[in-house]
Amino acid sequence: MSFLAVVAMPVANAQDDKKEAQKANETLDFYEQQASSGTQQSVHRDTLLHANTDTLMKHIRILSSSEYEGRVAGSQAYLDAAQYCAEVLSAYGVKPYGEEWNQYFPVEYNEIENCNFHTYVNDNDTRIRYVLGRDYVCASMTGRGYVEAPVVFCGYGIDDRSFDEYGPVDVQGKIVLCLTGVPDFLPSKVTDRYATLRDKAAVARKHGAVGLVAINMSETCRPNEVQHFAYCGEGDYMPTFPIVQPTMEMGDSLLRNEQMTLDSLLEVMNSTKRPCSFHLRKSFEINVNAKYHPASPTCNVVGVLPGHDERMKKEYVVVGAHLDHVGKQGNTCIFPGADKNASGVAALLETARLLTTMAPDSIEFTKRSIIFVLFSGGELQHLGSRLFVQKFNRLPNVECFVNSECIGGGDSINVLGNKRYPSLWKIAYENDSIGAGLLYRSEKTLPNKGDAAAFALVGIPSLIFTHFQGYHNDHTPSDISENIDRKILTRNASLMAQVIYELSLGDYQGRSIRSKRFLTSD
Repeated sequence: MSFLAVVAMPVANAQDDKKEAQKANETLDFYEQQASSGTQQSVHRDTLLHANTDTLMKHIRILSSSEYEGRVAGSQAYLDAAQYCAEVLSAYGVKPYGEEWNQYFPVEYNEIENCNFHTYVNDNDTRIRYVLGRDYVCASMTGRGYVEAPVVFCGYGIDDRSFDEYGPVDVQGKIVLCLTGVPDFLPSKVTDRYATLRDKAAVARKHGAVGLVAINMSETCRPNEVQHFAYCGEGDYMPTFPIVQPTMEMGDSLLRNEQMTLDSLLEVMNSTKRPCSFHLRKSFEINVNAKYHPASPTCNVVGVLPGHDERMKKEYVVVGAHLDHVGKQGNTCIFPGADKNASGVAALLETARLLTTMAPDSIEFTKRSIIFVLFSGGELQHLGSRLFVQKFNRLPNVECFVNSECIGGGDSINVLGNKRYPSLWKIAYENDSIGAGLLYRSEKTLPNKGDAAAFALVGIPSLIFTHFQGYHNDHTPSDISENIDRKILTRNASLMAQVIYELSLGDYQGRSIRSKRFLTSD
């Protein structure tokens, strides 16, 4: 369940957005032509900021170390990581916004201490043991306890009248084995109710099952590597209902010597578009030890670098990155989160260092004030950024929001937001053309989720700095500092810092008066 009530926020005028979008392609094509012809003009060419690779990597190594245990929201390890970031910002001269650095709010948190998983066919057989963190993980909101029962395969765990995978079988007192995700051949009006692990678990329990094992079918990780997400859907916590997620490779093993293999199941379901449920010969034995905390404290870290212009210091550029990741399970399964999102946090911290240590010798003092925010709950439907937008008492004075999200991989720099906010995106485009030269020429606009979404909903122009063709270690134990691309990281962070610096000087005036009227200041 969610502990942050989302206040309905007005959306900026649709007609204004349409007019701005109509100008986007023409504006971007113009700047692309200038860059290719060598005639492009850019302001502040002589003040390019250069991020320090060693400093960036130091922050990433520290934040992704075992000391911070994967930084899951609700844990003490996350609060320790937040304290580290506040101390770094303070050392750079950034002040807490308000009386303290931390903006607290409660979240669900499930401390998974251990899990054992065995399979067998007959009681006297040698039991096959699978290893937590190597072969499987527990769902973030798994129940605790011991279950031992026969197993029934139920496809994607759907019980809709038009596609009932529970109809042909009896799962009472049994463990349900299913696939994550939903089939492409069914309409979303059917599948939306079965998309998350919590959805599937609730359906299985409704039919009398005592546990759920959902084979991870995600294409964003390797078949032999575990993947874990902090958010697994909405709904009530089921305290004694274990939920386990094996790798695809373990899924192959679980279905070996059964009625059908994993590959044949997928082939039959996709070709016939009909349920394919059956009882397995095997039984599963699962024992989960977990401590559930319904409202554990977590926090955003909010600091301010005051502007030096008496008039413009009342205007704000907000820079944000989510600090939380997905934590650990047991003592050996840690999800370090080096790229996601220690890299984005490192870029934010390095921007603060550059802006405070290089002025006034190498750059001007910032004129606008800059708010630095490290969000918690980024892995929980972006609770922290939504809370910040609800609570920040100077929203009409925010000129733009810049977000750093996973900037340490891929093969190029990707800055999202260009189609919706072309005049804002062009600042990144110009500076990349004279600096890094790695910006991917994308037609993408802001996604409808992420930390930037809450700002876009209230009409605040936003950019997301990320990478293109990355996410090879997405939410896996291999997202470690050694797998960071130092070149992409440094150039992405440098470009972001330069863009924020230019935004702080006051030339950019992209926020419409109409959008500011939607919001009132205290």
